[in-house]
Amino acid sequence: MSRQKIYVSIIEKIFRSKFKPGMREVGFEREEIVKFGKVLKVDLPKNLGDLVYSFRYRAALPAKIQATAGEGEAWIIRPAGRSKYRFVLVPNTPLVPNLNMTATKVPDATPGIVAKYAFNDEQALLAKVRYNRLVDIFTGVTCHSLQNHLRTTVPEMGQVETDEIYVGVDKKGIHYVFPIQAKGGTDRLSIVQIEQDFAVCAQKFPSLICRPVAAQFMQDNVIALFEFEQSENGVSIAAERHYKLVPPEEVTEADLAAYRQRTSD
Repeated sequence: MSRQKIYVSIIEKIFRSKFKPGMREVGFEREEIVKFGKVLKVDLPKNLGDLVYSFRYRAALPAKIQATAGEGEAWIIRPAGRSKYRFVLVPNTPLVPNLNMTATKVPDATPGIVAKYAFNDEQALLAKVRYNRLVDIFTGVTCHSLQNHLRTTVPEMGQVETDEIYVGVDKKGIHYVFPIQAKGGTDRLSIVQIEQDFAVCAQKFPSLICRPVAAQFMQDNVIALFEFEQSENGVSIAAERHYKLVPPEEVTEADLAAYRQRTSD
């Protein structure tokens, strides 16, 4: 049995053992992975946390679990403390790039040696975003990278991780913090990660305005950037822009004329 099939069988078993019709939250603990792995007589992953991480960030929960959700809703997994988690029903709002959105050409400032050895993964994406100052362009705020891979503990959530933290200042002197999530390849953005970013900002940077940003590699050297906001209805996309990194000579006069015609945000 493949690793993913093992993950699916265990997570389904945990969910079915606790779920009753009408429930909107289902709690479980990491030790139950061991319990139900033994019941199913499957080989457990060496890193038990990878099973939960897989369904939080890389793959959708199994169809048998999602089938119990109401129309327009989906199950996700949220942290609930150290080694504790919750299946939670949320509005089904996939965080995927709008394929109909026009890409803005940006002269590629990525150092040649970085571009030569970069992979199509999160670290390569973060490097391109950083060297081309895409967060500054996207938000209109002068930004600087403060820390990569911030790993910390948030009350009621447990351990959380943000790919990169930017801080910035605008023309009025207002200070901001931008937690950045980056997804390369086939990895997908998750509402859970954005919720965690808001929580990290509230705890670590309470005096700064929090503006979570996510970056997603697309085809043809295009990078999609999202900004999020939080309301009583949960997390939603506040803005989305696509940027295509090109050699400087490929930014034509026609491109510049078209950009001048765009309406302001």
